Amino acid sequence: MEKNKKVTDYDMQQLIGQVLRYGVLSSGIVAIIGGIWYLFQNGSGIPHYTEFNGEPAGYTSLTGIIEGLKTGSAKEIIQLGVVILIATPILRIVFSLCSFILEKDRLYVVITLIVLTIILFSMFGGLKV
Repeated sequence: MEKNKKVTDYDMQQLIGQVLRYGVLSSGIVAIIGGIWYLFQNGSGIPHYTEFNGEPAGYTSLTGIIEGLKTGSAKEIIQLGVVILIATPILRIVFSLCSFILEKDRLYVVITLIVLTIILFSMFGGLKV
């Protein structure tokens, strides 16, 4: 990039669009890979629908997902795809915040910070790690 070239609003919109596209694409690919791996691991068995088994902690916490990934569990790979899908719009908000900071638009910086704070507090406020 040239020294004198400034990042324009159009450039930031294109970057944010790419983040959304690649975020959704990568989450889909990860989930599909996890689904295929799940079929290889458990595809031959017949599920038991006579008793209910709740989901273990590995599906409800980020640390559980990471631990499951270390063991190669297909269910955690699918959950990673879901986490990537959830993180994509949050990353979009972060890039929007950067764009507003570069534009020196204080009102939208404050509004975006409020939105980001609410989302992060909602996600992590009641989380037990």
